[in-house]
Amino acid sequence: MDTIREKLAVLPDQPGCYLMKDQFGKVIYVGKAKVLKNRVRSYFTGSHDGKTQRLVANISDFEYIITSSELEALLLEMNLIKKHDPKFNVMLKDDKTYPYLKITAEKQPRLLYTRKIKKDKGKYFGPFVNAFAAQETKKLLDRLYPLRKCDHMPNKVCLYYHIGQCLGPCVYDITEEQNKKMVDEIVKFLNGGFPEVKEELTEKMLAASEDLNFERAKELRDQIQHIDAVMQKQKMMTADMVDKDVFGFHYDKGWMCVQVFFIRQGKLIERDVSLFPFYGEAIEDFLSFIGQFYLQKNHILPRELLLPPEADGQLVKDLLGVKVIQPKRGQKKEFVELATKNAQLALHEKFALIERDEERTVKAVENLGLQLNIPAPYRIEAFDNSNIHGTNPVSAMIVFEDGKPNKKEYRKYKIKTVTGPDDYASMKEVVRRRYSRILKENGQLPDLIIIDGGKGQIAAAQDILENELNLDIPIGGLAKDDKHRTSQLLMGDPPEIIPLLRNSQEFYLLQRIQDEVHRFAISFHRQVRAKGMFQSSLDNIPGVGEKRKKLLLKKFGSIKKMREATLEDFQAAGIPLTVAEEIIQALQNEPS
Repeated sequence: MDTIREKLAVLPDQPGCYLMKDQFGKVIYVGKAKVLKNRVRSYFTGSHDGKTQRLVANISDFEYIITSSELEALLLEMNLIKKHDPKFNVMLKDDKTYPYLKITAEKQPRLLYTRKIKKDKGKYFGPFVNAFAAQETKKLLDRLYPLRKCDHMPNKVCLYYHIGQCLGPCVYDITEEQNKKMVDEIVKFLNGGFPEVKEELTEKMLAASEDLNFERAKELRDQIQHIDAVMQKQKMMTADMVDKDVFGFHYDKGWMCVQVFFIRQGKLIERDVSLFPFYGEAIEDFLSFIGQFYLQKNHILPRELLLPPEADGQLVKDLLGVKVIQPKRGQKKEFVELATKNAQLALHEKFALIERDEERTVKAVENLGLQLNIPAPYRIEAFDNSNIHGTNPVSAMIVFEDGKPNKKEYRKYKIKTVTGPDDYASMKEVVRRRYSRILKENGQLPDLIIIDGGKGQIAAAQDILENELNLDIPIGGLAKDDKHRTSQLLMGDPPEIIPLLRNSQEFYLLQRIQDEVHRFAISFHRQVRAKGMFQSSLDNIPGVGEKRKKLLLKKFGSIKKMREATLEDFQAAGIPLTVAEEIIQALQNEPS
């Protein structure tokens, strides 16, 4: 803490980014500020909500990088978040994507459905209301404009050519003018020109009908109906046809909700709702969100952005290079107010669920710490062993962070040094392997270790931690009742029962941890056991792999019958002569 005080005293009053670090030197939060001195000091002075207190409690050090402008700070912040993936910068962990239609920039272009935006000179259109709408629109355009369909040019025309949805550039010479005309028509269609296309198709349908070409008239009629079904479902919202995204946001109790309305060709086609905790200034985090939304999430920029009046519109304009409007009257202002109101309602509606979730997770963790007289165990690691009469012994470890499972941190262990059903020795091996590796790699240690077992397992784990690794980490053991349900928590030296109320959230948390580590250990043991069941005398014979082994077992039924089989029997089963000879020799040399 003395180091932090010294650094706080010499912070510059310039814009820049700051990186908060935990006791292991890992970056846990990245922020930006117009004035670094004011922003960073604010974390260590005054009162904060519980969420920000948890961040500050984890800060052991910080560093900062000054920039020449707030715009540079915003860009640097996004790059640092992408590089370090800090646990408290949760707004970037949302992986929502939207469907788009894309016309490729190839010599023979294609129309594709995609969720990935690339800088490949292709033309992108969207986002669409949903995946079904995008797929239906593509099907419609495939009927109207027969661009190339195949990923790679085949040697002959395919089915698409025969049904009239491809001109067959693999065989026929399709000129650049022909492709350009179709691409222009598709672009016109997707940019709102489908009424003109519909009118043109209607004229062709009437002409075909007058010429008594009823089959062609029916095809054109079906295409018109498809346009009506796919493109006319949505109500016109604006008088102009300019593509625009409308932003509104609301914040309360350390949480922010941002809503984005996508308006394309005058229609409100989709909205994006993002709800996340924030730890800095609300306006600054809102601007950071906008930058991440377009520059890191690869959402396509429209021609206009509509922002609320309190945002720094000039900064967004400089960052994204797009027209920014902060309307003061009229329909555009109503759109911003509508997005803001939706954000406010969504945030308030979610608070009940958030509080309920925190009651089961973070608050349960904090109450558990109070009950055990230890600091709140925000990171809990739990172990369980699994074997059947000592065969295929394995162990599993799971991690709960802030009362929730972190499955990326789960680990599986095959027991290497123990023979027979020795649960205590197995626990010693796994604890030794786990924490000696963490010490070697300077990894993150848990605040609490939970062992699935009683006094013997606790003593085994304590012996390794204290006497071999010189670690002081609280260890608890979870015992089960005769119905294999979580019964009680044991802690201390010697271990004693910790009186937890059966209907308390901290007891339910321990129950979830024990059930999860048991499930994980059992599933791993089944995998190992299932793999071992397929081991046989055929395993080390040259030329006999998994497929051939299954073929032999299916054909002969057992190893005993294979020993009795002749060379001709193996060849009749489809085994090559040299491999058959190897099998016979290996089985004859093996003891029965």
